[in-house]
Amino acid sequence: QVQVVESGGGSVQPGDSLRLSCAASGITFGSYTLAWYRLPPGKQRELVASITGVGITNYSASVKGRFTISRDDAKSTGYLQMNVLSPADTAVYYCNLVHYFLKIDFWGQGTQVTVSS
Repeated sequence: QVQVVESGGGSVQPGDSLRLSCAASGITFGSYTLAWYRLPPGKQRELVASITGVGITNYSASVKGRFTISRDDAKSTGYLQMNVLSPADTAVYYCNLVHYFLKIDFWGQGTQVTVSS
């Protein structure tokens, strides 16, 4: 059974940092592209960042330079380091694991990030 679990969310003040984790089991983690999405209140889901199995990264313009995506395939875990957080970053953050060749993907349950003063 595949499980994808996010953790690390919380309530912080503007300018603070958080690191989200995405732990997976039941899959060959290194074969999957890892992506972080977020769902801000009252808005549509958006792609935040992604990293392929060979380490190619991509970021949305709104987080580039502030967020860093990484992965540790030995631990079957992905990360999203978020720095200089602002209220605009408030959202539920979701981890998505995609195997493009097999055309399957898995989602976590989401973790809430709230940035306010």
